[in-house]
Amino acid sequence: MNTSTIPHHRLLARTATFSRLPAALCPHSSPFTVRMSLSETAPSLAVVGVTGAVGQEFLSVLSDRSFPYRSIKLLASKRSAGKRITFEDQSYGVEELTPESFRGVDIALFSAGGSISKEFGPVAVECGSVVVDNSSAFRMDENVPLVIPEVNPEAMAGVKLGKGGLIANPNCSTIICLMAATPLHRRAKMTKLLKGLPLSDLAKVLRMVVSTYQAASGAGAAAMEELEQQTREVLEGKKPTCKIFSQQYAFNLFSHNAPVLSNGYNEEEMKLVKETRKIWNDMNVKVTATCIRVPVMRAHAESINLQFETPLDEDTARDILRSAPGVVVIDDRNANHFPTPLEVSNKDDVAVGRIRRDVSQDENYGLDIFVCGDQIRKGAALNAVQIAEMLL
Repeated sequence: MNTSTIPHHRLLARTATFSRLPAALCPHSSPFTVRMSLSETAPSLAVVGVTGAVGQEFLSVLSDRSFPYRSIKLLASKRSAGKRITFEDQSYGVEELTPESFRGVDIALFSAGGSISKEFGPVAVECGSVVVDNSSAFRMDENVPLVIPEVNPEAMAGVKLGKGGLIANPNCSTIICLMAATPLHRRAKMTKLLKGLPLSDLAKVLRMVVSTYQAASGAGAAAMEELEQQTREVLEGKKPTCKIFSQQYAFNLFSHNAPVLSNGYNEEEMKLVKETRKIWNDMNVKVTATCIRVPVMRAHAESINLQFETPLDEDTARDILRSAPGVVVIDDRNANHFPTPLEVSNKDDVAVGRIRRDVSQDENYGLDIFVCGDQIRKGAALNAVQIAEMLL
């Protein structure tokens, strides 16, 4: 029998065995945590793309958060079928993904790419499963909710277990950005309400400028392995192996590898623009982005500039962010200590710092912040599992 071939090295920091962690070692959990376990009355689960980086993280998050389930199917391509993965002290065989895979499945977590989601997502829904899809396949479908549980949980109010349905997980850069920007956006709207001004549907963040510094994990486990391999090769004076990316990644950075569109933006940048508008339910908010791939293993960083309709000073912003769910503030100017990708790797919370007034704008109409978040965890697997928790 084959054993799991999930990458096993310090940079991915995961093995193919998943069991409960001692409480003191568990990643910090948000208010959405459900503390249960294997139960005959719990939903049945399926993980699609289980051998990938996000698929493996699905299992880790499910275990860390004691997600209740009565059974679980581990699904992947024909090539991976038959491999063994240990989850919750039980050994499971990876099954080939087929249309029959979703019979009796209540919740299906998908992370196998857009083409697989488009082919099998509707099939799963027809079988009565609720699909939480991590690909871009359905994000901009007006009939599919695009959800960050801390931001817009109301969007999935119409999806119920037992009736089938699709819920889209936003892009990782969008999730990490909006975890920090949304509490400030909402506070600006509340300021207008308290002043007796009419509260329209227009976003009170008028404009958002985002620069992202995205980790290898966003391109999958193979990209993480290539970064590690290239680092060794360059240090040894060898020519770096370039299979996942067309250029050297180690000791370098470059424009995100997503295809460039006719407007000059790449697809990753336009995802952030379009998804923000959908999640905030506002087609008028102005968003622009520049996305860069940097030689970091598994956590993204983002520089965000916000322009508000009503003033918001930096001290108030800092207090708002300190009380925001799923956010931790690291903003020590004296020690020059601010968020870093290393500090948030394998963590649930998004870290925010460099909170300061934008001196290019009058008074307190603009803020700059710097955000870091684990791309595999909150940027993908954790957000999807939180969505699943809301179905319980």
